[in-house]
Amino acid sequence: MKLVISSILVGSAASFSPSSFINGGGVSHRQQRAVSSSSTTSLDMKYKVAVVGGGPSGACAAEIFAKEKNVDTVLFERKMDNAKPCGGAIPLCMIGEFDIPETTVDRKVRRMKLISPSNVEVDIGDTLQPNEYIGMCRREVMDKFLRDRAISYGAEPIQGLVTKIDVPEDHKTNPESRYTIHYQEYLEGNSAGVPKEMNVDLIIGADGANSRVAKAMDAGEYNFAIAFQERIKISEEKMAFYEEMAEMYVGDDVSPDFYGWVFPKYDHVGVGTGTVVNRPAIKQYQKAIRDRAGDKIAGGKIIKVEAHPIPEHYRPRRVQGRMALVGDAAGYVTKCSGEGIYFAAKSGRMAAEAIVKLMDGGKRLPTQAEIERTYIADYDRAYGPTYTVLDILQKVFYSNNGAREAFVELCNSKYVQQVTFDSYLYKKVQGNNPLDDIKLLGETIGCLIKGYAIAKPDAEFSNPVESLKRL
Repeated sequence: MKLVISSILVGSAASFSPSSFINGGGVSHRQQRAVSSSSTTSLDMKYKVAVVGGGPSGACAAEIFAKEKNVDTVLFERKMDNAKPCGGAIPLCMIGEFDIPETTVDRKVRRMKLISPSNVEVDIGDTLQPNEYIGMCRREVMDKFLRDRAISYGAEPIQGLVTKIDVPEDHKTNPESRYTIHYQEYLEGNSAGVPKEMNVDLIIGADGANSRVAKAMDAGEYNFAIAFQERIKISEEKMAFYEEMAEMYVGDDVSPDFYGWVFPKYDHVGVGTGTVVNRPAIKQYQKAIRDRAGDKIAGGKIIKVEAHPIPEHYRPRRVQGRMALVGDAAGYVTKCSGEGIYFAAKSGRMAAEAIVKLMDGGKRLPTQAEIERTYIADYDRAYGPTYTVLDILQKVFYSNNGAREAFVELCNSKYVQQVTFDSYLYKKVQGNNPLDDIKLLGETIGCLIKGYAIAKPDAEFSNPVESLKRL
């Protein structure tokens, strides 16, 4: 969700070229189902796929399934006009890769200002080409575009909240078994939900960090950060400063293990922070980021307050039978940056493409093993190293004020800026110079020594329960 500004050492680990998918030999039961019921029609013979959640991961998955005309696709979304709490940053490659019109991009960030705990400022962006930028969007706009596109291809939209999923005991071995989705449908003009249920053959869980699908498939829990953001309307004069500028603040005052931000939106700014180890103090950290931003947002009106969980790692299980998780539900948010939009859309598309290929034109259903060795294996191969590297970087550079001072100083390096923007904008880094990498290692050590020498000690806090949860 946020800017990947700390991915200075990702290198080629961010490459996103997925491998070819592997087809397997599962069991077809279309004919069996047709024979078992004399009333079965050609429409009934189609397998039904339910995509639960209409954000980027769900919408992109539903689009792929909807293009397969021998599969019925249903897309569940609780609120079609939902404005999900989110920083709203998307990489340049996503705009081209997912054919997103520039009209959905509110701001094009070409400059970033990094502010250290001692308020040393570093401006980055000189390495960007004139046509390069980080897109800032409103989720209510982009999500609607992606959903509408899936619907245009044939996905059936249902404005409803999935409350429970009945999982048959033999769903891993019996292709005849079906899942029963219980949901509350919210019809237009009626605030009260109408209880309904639907039988489906396959489920994609794209319903976020508090996923009902994950609960139904016993996917296991994950640790999470809490992100808090205020949308603040500031004067046009002050907004001009953020025309193409985003700010990132580090320091134990704004977060003991993350960062604070000021991101430009359509006609306002998003000001926020996040933490894992001291979640109860999130409002204290939010006040600190407002204070650090100071006069630049002074006098602004808070128009919306948002809070949401950010997964810290993959779920223990991402596939169970014919249920698969994507996006935040699967835990696809990077450490260090909190970025999730691109990985949500990408995972939704990769999962659907793999499953559609395995379904062989709607003739059969894939097995759990097949989904794991295609979608899961391909995703992990493409992005697993990126998650690992960013996890290490977060632990190194966000752990104390000395490391945070070093991080900001390192970002003075044009080489660091180039590697950072390449890895974020394109999810890959090309042409790394080994000599520059060796030089960077030396600079990193030097900056850490200097940072520890000048930094003020981190304020102590006692929150053993939260701290022990960060595994």
